[in-house]
Amino acid sequence: MARILIIDDEASIRRTLKDILEFENFIVDEAADGLEGVSKVKQGSYDVVILDVKMPKLDGMEALERIQVMQPELPVIMISGHGDINTAVEAVKKGAFDFIQKPTDLNRLLITIRNAMDKSSLIEEKKTLQKKVTKSKTQPMIGGSLAMEKIKKTIEMVAPTEARVLINGQNGTGKELVARWIHEKSNRNGGSLVEVNCAAIPSELIESELFGHEKGSFTSAHKQRLGKFELANGGTLFLDEIGDMSLSAQAKVLRALQESKITRVGGEKELSVDVRIVAATNKDLRKEIDKGNFREDLYHRLAVIVVEVPSLADRKEDIPNLVDHFTTAICDDYNITKKEIEPNAIMLLQKCAWTGNIRELRNVVERLIILSDKKITAEDVNSYVKIDEVNKEVTFKEVLNTFDSCESLKRFVENEYYKLKSPDFEVVL
Repeated sequence: MARILIIDDEASIRRTLKDILEFENFIVDEAADGLEGVSKVKQGSYDVVILDVKMPKLDGMEALERIQVMQPELPVIMISGHGDINTAVEAVKKGAFDFIQKPTDLNRLLITIRNAMDKSSLIEEKKTLQKKVTKSKTQPMIGGSLAMEKIKKTIEMVAPTEARVLINGQNGTGKELVARWIHEKSNRNGGSLVEVNCAAIPSELIESELFGHEKGSFTSAHKQRLGKFELANGGTLFLDEIGDMSLSAQAKVLRALQESKITRVGGEKELSVDVRIVAATNKDLRKEIDKGNFREDLYHRLAVIVVEVPSLADRKEDIPNLVDHFTTAICDDYNITKKEIEPNAIMLLQKCAWTGNIRELRNVVERLIILSDKKITAEDVNSYVKIDEVNKEVTFKEVLNTFDSCESLKRFVENEYYKLKSPDFEVVL
């Protein structure tokens, strides 16, 4: 329920207003003078303040000024039996929501209170939307591992150029984020970054999506449509999952890159475009070339600069920083106090395979925040994180890294097997 503070030196008026407002399901507090009222505003949380003008200790105008300093968005409704038009104008200039003369018209007061609360709701909604817009901007690249430092350095060197970039990496590793930072740090950041998920668009529609179409060029083409190349003119076109693009579309993309010109589907006119291409894939395009699924000439056009984005399993030292970043962001989204996570819980998370990479880690952190108490513990991780332990390939690599030579590895295997099986066993490497 909404809370209202009545600041008036006349007890009868406070009592009358309180009875009426409580009947309307408001929570009401009282203050007998301006000084007490300012103190209550400072200590409490109110949706609306009803403030008398003439009061001892601190009059309404001075109290209004102090309230404006403390909470400029808190609606203050001024009431007075001695007011005139000049007083009303002065009050509004100083930030009052409205001015009502005594004896107070109760219907008008209730309408004014509800209008004031509506304004407060709009202000809060605006703040929330602005927060979301700010968050929708390019997120930071979290991590200080050698692999991440290499990517950041590459972006710094490559972004200001016009070179095409091919980003390789597993699903969920953050290829899109790398593409956004390349655009953000480029000379084209004043233009648009247009993203196309080539895997999500049916092969028969990909050409229309990329190059646009003319009205009537096919059955459902009821009007002309601009393609992504035109929309990205002067900016960057990000072709995500380009390994899933059809061969016919690849041929047209290759021509667009060679000549910086496109033709809409069903059109005859060539249109010049000025677009920088950044592409990404989770496939090995060289293997796709051998299978006949990807054009080799297009690959060489795209792969001027190749950025390899490591899997989370290859940069586990970044997990503590990533968890802290996600915890802050998610708790902020849920409007709750940031939850602390125990070191043992972090250590358990570092032991997981993370086949879904950073995307999977974020989902797990969100799950832990929702299901855990005030602190995320190792017990919470064991209870709520159903993730396979590090896979055999990673384990084998870690074992190999502990030996200096094949001979030392051979001796270790022989000794372990001898303990378990037979003294006649010999390893041949």
